[in-house]
Amino acid sequence: MTDTLTLSDVQRARQRIASCVRRTPLVPSATLSERLKTNVYVKLELFQKTGSFKVRGTFNKALSLAPEINAKGLVTVSGGNNALAVAYTGRALDLTATILMPENTPQPIQEATRGYGAQVKFAATAAEAFAQAAELERDGWIYIHPFDDPALMAGQGTMALEILDDVPQITDIILSIGGGGMMAGVGTVIKALKPSVRIWGVETHGADSMARSLAAGKIVTLEAMTSIARSLGAPAPSERTFAMAQQFLESVTVVSDKDAIEAARFLLDRLKVLAEPAASCTYAAAGRLQGQFTAGKHVVLVLSGGNTSLEALLPGQ
Repeated sequence: MTDTLTLSDVQRARQRIASCVRRTPLVPSATLSERLKTNVYVKLELFQKTGSFKVRGTFNKALSLAPEINAKGLVTVSGGNNALAVAYTGRALDLTATILMPENTPQPIQEATRGYGAQVKFAATAAEAFAQAAELERDGWIYIHPFDDPALMAGQGTMALEILDDVPQITDIILSIGGGGMMAGVGTVIKALKPSVRIWGVETHGADSMARSLAAGKIVTLEAMTSIARSLGAPAPSERTFAMAQQFLESVTVVSDKDAIEAARFLLDRLKVLAEPAASCTYAAAGRLQGQFTAGKHVVLVLSGGNTSLEALLPGQ
């Protein structure tokens, strides 16, 4: 795979990873349609293996390196969904996996990562973690970047092929932005196959590096990640994802942690799914964007992950 990303890359990825990932449900929601006064559907990617979309990309990356699969193993830097995805991919492909994590990574993520058989190492700073990963890569390990890799993007773009299969009349898609890998893959597919579809990005305050970068017209790096939506915690987009956001997105709506948590509670109450704040924020943003959606629109909300707990959504209760 080259450094560019094409529709054919995503179509090949779909075939490559088909036996490794779930084809997640996409369902209409009468409740959300009534509240937003348009036709609303939810892509339940939180039912994906390991609880998020990330395994689509990690499997495609690992399987696309078949000639090198005798490498020492997989390595990544993550304290969230990417850690789980790389750990699971390693176990499924019988590869050793090492995950370099921040020291403040939540205990459930640590335990789940070890549960998939990965070795967890802690780093005091992000710079230290990436330096350790680079050292392992030089030593023969396959480094899986959290988002800035065309193979990852192609795997994550397979979600868009499923969306177009299930809702061919789609007019709008709302998805969250972390580093921008999922947006890049989904945008590549949507704009190739149905360019009239509008793609709306969402971030939370304190994890809004893409929104700040787009506003500034250049990449902005956050001094600190302060949002509860850990999965959106890329300190900055890459040159590649920033350029693709400029190309694909209508806008990036930034919502508060409070709004994301309230949205997660509502989705749990009415749709019976537990979405992490990095996913439920799409519903919070949909309310802000409601003026964009007439009765005849067909709007897909991507619920990209579910790796959270009731305790996190109901603090003090």
